[in-house]
Amino acid sequence: EFPERFFNIGIAESNMISLASGLADCGLIPYASSLSSFILANGFDQLRVSVAVASVNVKVVGSHGGITLGKDGPTAMAIEDLALVGCLPTFVILVPCDPASMHKAVQAAADYVGPVYLRSSRVAMPHIYPEDDCPFEIGKANVVREGEDVTLAGCGLMVAAALDAAVMLAAEGIEARVLDMHTIRPMDEAAIVSAARETGAIVTAEEHLQHGGMGSNIARIVAAHQPVPMPYVGMPETYTDSGEPDDLLEKYGMTSQNISRAAREAVAAK
Repeated sequence: EFPERFFNIGIAESNMISLASGLADCGLIPYASSLSSFILANGFDQLRVSVAVASVNVKVVGSHGGITLGKDGPTAMAIEDLALVGCLPTFVILVPCDPASMHKAVQAAADYVGPVYLRSSRVAMPHIYPEDDCPFEIGKANVVREGEDVTLAGCGLMVAAALDAAVMLAAEGIEARVLDMHTIRPMDEAAIVSAARETGAIVTAEEHLQHGGMGSNIARIVAAHQPVPMPYVGMPETYTDSGEPDDLLEKYGMTSQNISRAAREAVAAK
């Protein structure tokens, strides 16, 4: 609609972030987008100095998050991006789980004044919310299923997997609460503490390394306020093979079956 507002910077993420910082300094609201792995690996110095330290109003959209871009291989897969952005204190970090929440996240990023990292997926995501009824408030998790026995906290593609796991668990008499943790920073501490206190166990699920991602941050809150059994579902400490997205998720343990298994273990450890 506005071609004069679009700039193709080419394969030059460092330059793109510097340009976005300049546009923000001029009062515009730039959205700088490329593959998550390329933005964070190539543009980290500019993200740190020109955006985070200066706390300018840049919106960074990292596409192809996680391992589900599949055959493009491990160099293009972003399994460290949440940890890297998490080291930049002024950034808000958003990981929507479906098309409706992505639309709300884009608008929320525009309304927020300051640096935002918005992660998107390569694959089409299941629809969790109706397009016209998707609650989205930065820093406030959504309870997408109620339950008293265990909490499944997911972000991005893993929210749908957590909901599938909750159905499996319900057939066994285990009622799981499911949290859509669409905001990794600022994290909804109240929702996490309530979940720990009321359900007595938490499983975290994310398409990211277990080290330094959503689960690590939830664990910090749980340890400080309400320690409970807390298994993690996420990437092990390795880089992946290339392959079909579903095959990779199964190989590296990020499926609804993995989440339900972790939930059973957590409930047994209560």
